Amino acid sequence: MAEIHPFQAVVPQPQNAARVASPPYDVVSRDEARALAVANPLSFLRVLRAEIDLPPEVDPDDERVYEQARSTYRDLRRRQILVREPTPRLYVYSLQAGAHRQTGLAALCSVDDYRNNLIRKHEKTRPDKEDDRTRHILALRAQTGLVFLTCPDRDDWSCHMAATTATPPLFDFTADDGVRHSLWRVEPSLEPEFRRIFAEMPALYIADGHHRA
Repeated sequence: MAEIHPFQAVVPQPQNAARVASPPYDVVSRDEARALAVANPLSFLRVLRAEIDLPPEVDPDDERVYEQARSTYRDLRRRQILVREPTPRLYVYSLQAGAHRQTGLAALCSVDDYRNNLIRKHEKTRPDKEDDRTRHILALRAQTGLVFLTCPDRDDWSCHMAATTATPPLFDFTADDGVRHSLWRVEPSLEPEFRRIFAEMPALYIADGHHRA
């Protein structure tokens, strides 16, 4: 029996979504991140890889990097580039590259499910990378990196996902790499159904994000 919960997200204003969006922190080098963000002051890489706004000699694990991340994140919040949703919600998130489309649910999962192996792992992790993400979360008081889980397919799951994606999205844009990103709020009336579906699943599996988990 796996648990999921709605959460009070911080999201970009729709008109800013394409500029805020960025690659994950761990798929680009420092130089690549700097090149991507150099002409875009709103890029979330400035939060995820805050060392790009510091002198090159500053080590990525230096405390100044986490202070810079916190400062940049707070500035985006203060300027309302990023805004907190008024109530906790579940979200449906879709990525489309060419003819391939991948759609999932964004939700909180249970730490107890992780500890009790209802959320199952298949990779060993490195303490230095775990510590980095922990320090980042503590500095920002925010979780900026998703953990990508997979689960068995179900007809009722697909039905509820389709009902959600038939409504107007919160935002919908195509990034510079050609991938289309779309996000929908799940109607509160469907939240109990999604929670029931996950409560009936024997296990969830980490596909990516072992260190973040």
